[in-house]
Amino acid sequence: MTTVTTDEGAVEGLRDALGLLKDREQVAERLLDSSAKHSFDPDEELDWDAPFEEGKWFWPPELVSLYGTPMWKRMSEEQRILLSQHEAAALASLGIWFEIILMQLLVRHIYDKPATSAHVRYALTEIEDECRHSKMFARLIGRGGTPHYPVSRAHQNLGRFFKTVSTTPGSFTATLLGEEVLDWMQRLTFPDERVQPLIRGVTRIHVVEEARHVRYAREELRRQMMTAPRWSQEFTRITSGEFARVFSVAFVNPDVYTNVGLDRREAMAQVKASGHRREVMQTGSKRLTDFLDDIGVLRGPGRRLWKSSGLLA
Repeated sequence: MTTVTTDEGAVEGLRDALGLLKDREQVAERLLDSSAKHSFDPDEELDWDAPFEEGKWFWPPELVSLYGTPMWKRMSEEQRILLSQHEAAALASLGIWFEIILMQLLVRHIYDKPATSAHVRYALTEIEDECRHSKMFARLIGRGGTPHYPVSRAHQNLGRFFKTVSTTPGSFTATLLGEEVLDWMQRLTFPDERVQPLIRGVTRIHVVEEARHVRYAREELRRQMMTAPRWSQEFTRITSGEFARVFSVAFVNPDVYTNVGLDRREAMAQVKASGHRREVMQTGSKRLTDFLDDIGVLRGPGRRLWKSSGLLA
């Protein structure tokens, strides 16, 4: 392994378990080129005035939290579809919360970096994407007529604390956690003809643009886990595990059950006991957890926190 050069963006011969690290500027240039070719304006791209289609889902039923539980089997088809609508709104609300945190973390990341670099220009491009995504999710919630489902006050405060103390590698680990699980679900959603066309359109835009964000975060996290001070790497392992626990809890907002006429406590207990739900969350996380394991994030106490979150088998 050779020494990192004085330019923190340039690494020569630096290798991790996945191979040689790629040049930061070359990665950013390719992502900028892709952004120029494959970016969308949701206000123009989607038909927001089209009525919802009767009998179509707002989220694939297999991804709805109660799917396969005794409560699910007692519900009517109309109530199941209504639950899918509220859970889609809750996930959009979670996405807005997460993307607002991500935008702040990206601004912090580039604060002291060369403003003319491709790496910084791509970060600003990603912030533009995330602004559009947050507006798109907010419009989707309003269009569906469901409530906005903010995360709990405790999670709001934890998010505020995390983005204040997070290390750079910790920020990119959290970025991937928020993006990759939802991305896996959305890749199942946008081609699913059982789902409402507007939902499919929203998820298609998000999948295309988030693919670039994931690439940017993965390449930077690899670099950070090799070049950051040891204390920063260890701190990242702990904070990422704790954020995984927060994220897994916030993934289902219990108010959705009350709003569709279900017993909230019973619903939450059945979701917690559901082997199907556990398999969905672990399958959705596997690509990420395999990557984090390869680059040394899932070690020590942090790994135990990831396991307790239910995202790591």
